[in-house]
Amino acid sequence: MRWPRRFFFPSTPEITGDVRKSLRALEKRIGYRFRDKLYMIEALRHRSVLSKQSLDRHESNERLEFLGDAVLDFIVAEHFFRLFPEMVEGQLTKLRSVIVSGTSLVGAAKRISLGDALILSENEHRAGGRARASILEDAFEALVGAIYLDGGPGPAKEFIESALLDNWRDVVRKDEFVNYKSIVLEHAQANSWQSPEYRLVEETGPDHAKRFVVELLLNGVSYGRGEGSSKKTAEQKAASAAAANLGLLNADEFGLDDAGAEK
Repeated sequence: MRWPRRFFFPSTPEITGDVRKSLRALEKRIGYRFRDKLYMIEALRHRSVLSKQSLDRHESNERLEFLGDAVLDFIVAEHFFRLFPEMVEGQLTKLRSVIVSGTSLVGAAKRISLGDALILSENEHRAGGRARASILEDAFEALVGAIYLDGGPGPAKEFIESALLDNWRDVVRKDEFVNYKSIVLEHAQANSWQSPEYRLVEETGPDHAKRFVVELLLNGVSYGRGEGSSKKTAEQKAASAAAANLGLLNADEFGLDDAGAEK
């Protein structure tokens, strides 16, 4: 009798006893048990292990990442389409872009401790790969793709709702989850303006405690300033100020009151 693959993980060099434990623990955290464990393994397999295990390039999680990205876009779009029947296309697009942004996906990956289950090379593990934002983002998308292939759209939707959409109001209200630079750039392009210019206004403090002040200019006009411990942070805050001055992407636009409830 041939047992279905759903009841065991394959015995391969990369799937050690510790790896099997971490994969089973992840299944418990996400509330989904894979029928075909190979989908789960592929979703969590980083390309750094390919050469060591003599695996082909397509056996990393990159293909599932591609699929999961599309599934995420569709399910998140449908969620807000139904939730806000009077919201126009532009607002829906902005809202979806915030929820499926890299920072938002990394936050969701951390909430389910996805890094603990990643299948990485020893070098990547020692280099901090389990906490690397780009790896977590890709693995979260790949996990969505794996659940979709293994269980269909229903389980994929349930996972996305629990891992990503249950706290979407909190995400919208947190600056770190919103790519204001992209939002301001899209606004400039839509109005045929020049690309946003980020001008360093001030740099103070010793090397170990620098402070930067950046000004955002659109068509030569200042729309906001931001301050931070890095130029990137200061630019993000300047873009946030500019978005507020331009009336872009605020909580009121999505029908929320100050407590985060729907109006």
